[in-house]
Amino acid sequence: MKSGAQILLECLKREEVDTIFGYPGARTLAVHDALLDEPDIRHILVRHEQAAAHAADGYARTTGKVGVCLTTSGPGATNLVTGIATACMDSIPLVALTCQVTTSAIGIDAFQEADMTGITRPITKHNYLVTDVRTLARDVREAFLIARTLRPGPVLLDLPSDVLGARIKPNIPETISRRGYREKVAVNLKQLKKAAEIINRSRKPLLYAGGGIVLADGSCELRALAEKGSIPVTNTLMAIGAMEQASPLALGMLGMYGAWHCNRAVHDCDCLIAVGARFDDRVTGRVDTFARNARIIHIDIDPASIRKIVNVELPIVGDAREAMAVLCDLVEPRDRSEWLGQIRIWQQEHPLPRPEREMLAPHEIMEAIQQAAGPAPIVASDVGLSQMWTANYLPFSTPRSYITSGGLGTMGYALPAAVGAAIGNPGRPVFAVCGDGAFQMNVQELATCSYYDIPVKTVVLNNGKLGMVRQFQTVFMNKRYASTDLGKHVDFCTVARGFGVEAIRVERKEDLRAALEKAMSIPGPVVIDVETDPDTYCFPMVPPGKDSVEAIFSPEEWQG
Repeated sequence: MKSGAQILLECLKREEVDTIFGYPGARTLAVHDALLDEPDIRHILVRHEQAAAHAADGYARTTGKVGVCLTTSGPGATNLVTGIATACMDSIPLVALTCQVTTSAIGIDAFQEADMTGITRPITKHNYLVTDVRTLARDVREAFLIARTLRPGPVLLDLPSDVLGARIKPNIPETISRRGYREKVAVNLKQLKKAAEIINRSRKPLLYAGGGIVLADGSCELRALAEKGSIPVTNTLMAIGAMEQASPLALGMLGMYGAWHCNRAVHDCDCLIAVGARFDDRVTGRVDTFARNARIIHIDIDPASIRKIVNVELPIVGDAREAMAVLCDLVEPRDRSEWLGQIRIWQQEHPLPRPEREMLAPHEIMEAIQQAAGPAPIVASDVGLSQMWTANYLPFSTPRSYITSGGLGTMGYALPAAVGAAIGNPGRPVFAVCGDGAFQMNVQELATCSYYDIPVKTVVLNNGKLGMVRQFQTVFMNKRYASTDLGKHVDFCTVARGFGVEAIRVERKEDLRAALEKAMSIPGPVVIDVETDPDTYCFPMVPPGKDSVEAIFSPEEWQG
């Protein structure tokens, strides 16, 4: 006979779960007590439930496994919502375990009751309220199946405390399937042959690589396809690292804050092959002018994503990795040096800016991080200017090395996500790059780093402002700065030391490299507080509602 909590942990072990990020409460008592007798599963006590979801997310993005988080009922569970939505928008495999009031108390507004299945229905791939311990094992195994297959995503299991406490003789299914749910979609060879014909006839093809390639572990197939057909590749924020940065075919990131030559290549290409991308508005700009000269091929595991925004000519539903492998066999080698040469001319005409400032400039900070981090670091960036600077100036040549909140744009993501990445990738250097505004949203996770000696190096780009909003106010609001001045009254070094974390302040350019080298020599967590210029922004920028090539390169260029 085993309790529901013990059955839950046995199921997690069968799913090869080795880490749970969680926070206890009265309704989690049975699970946390059972964890004391389970040496194969480590519990990381975060300092806020939102951080539990972000840490599980960071663990999943960098390892390819399903991340797991655990909270109590009521506010403990609702504090997961932002993290679950973050994972949902970026298709990250996550299982959220929320403990609930007893089944008899559900629906009577009991203390710390919250309808988690109702609350999270729009932001989960699926969710369960488990009301019978006899279905618990099947529900848990099914949740993992759904979370990691097809288009991945978060699944929530709401677990009443009496279900967790009930005792039965367990019957855990060895294999699992769900009626009506296909774990895999067969590649459509006929459609791929049509795609190859279009690509082979094109003079100016372009691969538009999305995060689905990383999720499908399809980076090798992407590189092989690009090299065989001499097809340049532009990537989304979620696909950073899918292409080898040193490759002459790797153009960089497109979109609102992407490189201008990438957007121009999309504008002028005659064949756009979108793989694992969803035509996000931050990529397309005006949809009616996006890739208007191109025949568009869209490969995606999720049929709901195809023709949702852009009316593509050739839809192909299937796994990105398998589809690219087949397509690579069908595509013929071509000399596309003229097309590649034209893109390089555009790149030379409008390179990414490298501004000279008295204070540290973004590219200087990223170059210093690259030199200090050594080979194959993992970097989690927060949302805002720090995100765009990291994406544009810090090179990544391997997938699952750069993680950030793309679709939801969640401030406060970087530090807890870096915690999860460090737990899942022991031995690899892990950085969190944060603006000072985002850093303060989950700064309490420094205590988690300190307690478990998690060696995250947190670089705070401290300009005393909410930088990206201030950039919008500079460009669009005639420099009327409303509620974006944070001031520089917070001593982040003192705050970090208060959590038991080493800290270094950098005020001069010449001190940055030595500070990062010192941080890397310290085995545990370190905060590096870097003073930056409040009037350094991220350009070029495509204003909302404009064509993707109608970028502005300074605030003065905006004409309304």
